[in-house]
Amino acid sequence: MTPMSASVSSDRPFLNRRLAAFGTTIFAEMSALAVRTGSINLGQGFPDTDGPAQIAEAASRAVLTGLGNQYPPGPGVPELRTAIAAHQQRFYGLGYDPDTEVLVTAGATEAIAAALLALLEPGDEVIALEPYYDSYAACIAMAGAVRVPVTLRPHAGSFVLDLDELRAAVTPRTRLLLLNTPHNPTGTVLTPAELAAVAELAVERDLLVVTDEVYEHLVFEGAHTPLAGLPGMRERTVTISSAGKTFSFTGWKVGWLTAPPELVTAVRSAKQFLTYVSSGPFQYAIAEALALPDAYYDTFRADLAAKRDILADGLAAAGFEVFRPQGTYFITTDITPLGEKDGLAFCRALPERCGVVAIPNQVFYDDKAAGATQVRWAFCKREDVLREAAERLRRL
Repeated sequence: MTPMSASVSSDRPFLNRRLAAFGTTIFAEMSALAVRTGSINLGQGFPDTDGPAQIAEAASRAVLTGLGNQYPPGPGVPELRTAIAAHQQRFYGLGYDPDTEVLVTAGATEAIAAALLALLEPGDEVIALEPYYDSYAACIAMAGAVRVPVTLRPHAGSFVLDLDELRAAVTPRTRLLLLNTPHNPTGTVLTPAELAAVAELAVERDLLVVTDEVYEHLVFEGAHTPLAGLPGMRERTVTISSAGKTFSFTGWKVGWLTAPPELVTAVRSAKQFLTYVSSGPFQYAIAEALALPDAYYDTFRADLAAKRDILADGLAAAGFEVFRPQGTYFITTDITPLGEKDGLAFCRALPERCGVVAIPNQVFYDDKAAGATQVRWAFCKREDVLREAAERLRRL
């Protein structure tokens, strides 16, 4: 006799109402579409080649010698925390105590989640640059806080921050600024003058700042400037980065944050109930990676700049308006010159039209109309793949 399946009836949805608007991420949808259609996936931002062999060998060596196979220390293994502090000093002249001012996380995504869950209370307002990486909105919602977008707007071939709009967005309820530079998805790198204005506002209004700097080593023109290095900012800034983008091991999920002891303590209080710890053996490998010579970082940046140009030129030849990025490994385009108006519909149809997958930027906006005609492409792929994608896009 087959048992009857029980059903659960409830007037209340199963999913927490704070997350009801999020559902499946656009990355999962588009990656599945790429697999189903056999398309070139320029949607999700992961490389199609691994990082340095010597760093992969370091991870293998850690596993085989028993380093990190059991729970690592909650703040991260001492070797990695020391390497992170040395990295901040080496590249930016920022001094952090590896014992009290560094926290290792399960990628930058967990660092963002832990920071927002720790530092926000229901009703607090968070200003985030729009378009924004999708986890920002979800994490702010999980904290019960209120998202206040400030929109980067296209101007003269790039996306720019309106500092007056930023200042006007601050209210007595504003608790925190969530800043991302180099910026995903637009590729904008905030200038030292813009960052100085942000810092001045944060100090004046006594705001906390969380900065997502995962693309710090992918700035093609100019240089990356950490906000924490500006006057009055070190004591109020949580700086987040990760190994995935810099060393092309995105699956290892090794991230970190640096901040004053009291902020690290607060974030660690939330982080310990998320993953507790993670990526044990990989932490030892990334400690070695951070100490790679300048030549590694220079070559990596030059390689991605060349790939940017291959795809940007191909997109322009296919008829898109191209916003050539200053950093990251994403290019934003406008589909209006192709006679298109809806980026989401365009991206869903694109695999069948020419065998390429991209991401519609409108999913990164509260103001859907502002990003309706924008589409994002990842160029962290092999050059032959990018050239093939460009050739396919000519069919449009």
